[in-house]
Amino acid sequence: MTLFEARDVSKKFAGIMALDNVSIDVNDGEIVGLVGPNGAGKTTFFNCLLGLLKPDGGTITFDGAELSRVPTHRRARIGIGRTFQRIELFSGMSVREHLLVAERARRGDGRLWKDVIGMGRPRPDELARVDAMLELLGLTAEADRPVEMLSLGRARVVELARALMIEPKLLLLDEPSSGLDHAETAEIAEKLREVNRERGTAILIVEHDMPMVRSLVSRVFVLDFGRLIASGSVDEVFDDDAVRKAYIGDNN
Repeated sequence: MTLFEARDVSKKFAGIMALDNVSIDVNDGEIVGLVGPNGAGKTTFFNCLLGLLKPDGGTITFDGAELSRVPTHRRARIGIGRTFQRIELFSGMSVREHLLVAERARRGDGRLWKDVIGMGRPRPDELARVDAMLELLGLTAEADRPVEMLSLGRARVVELARALMIEPKLLLLDEPSSGLDHAETAEIAEKLREVNRERGTAILIVEHDMPMVRSLVSRVFVLDFGRLIASGSVDEVFDDDAVRKAYIGDNN
């Protein structure tokens, strides 16, 4: 069943077409790749999906609802999560505190301000959800460490855990392997497979590491200069000579 669908989405900046009638869909529980060279329009597409940018044309629907009138902050609460290419964690806060703040944001019960000034005593049910996420992603041993003491690879796992605390139906990942070595990339890929398997979370991943994409996704879309130039199964797209030469590279 289709969970997310963008149909003929367009976006211009100063007369330059950043997205030109782009159509992409993700089914329930599916992992889908979005690839292409720098400047292809991938981040612009994510920002349109999240409401950070308003498309000039086309429609975006999620879980049966059209998103044009849904404000950005509500898109997270209806089930769209995101991680960023640059780590967006807060120095001085522990791993557990990051997840607890995300849990408060998910609940939307007006207590988030207490966390900011250090006055919010967590409830047992909140701690239980945080502990379950720490265990799922293998972060229990590091739960009370400040995030600035973690390696980049482990920090990316924390960012993934925080995004998952809102219980997204669709998780948008923007270059999750950026800055990671081979072992750290393999760890992130395994965590994503586990999350997808255990929770059924659908994932749309923007990624330049083609071995990682191959290992994760069932379908892939290729953007170039804002246009969708290929889509289909991993084998169909990656075996296309034009795609390999222009957007993936002959050595992958």
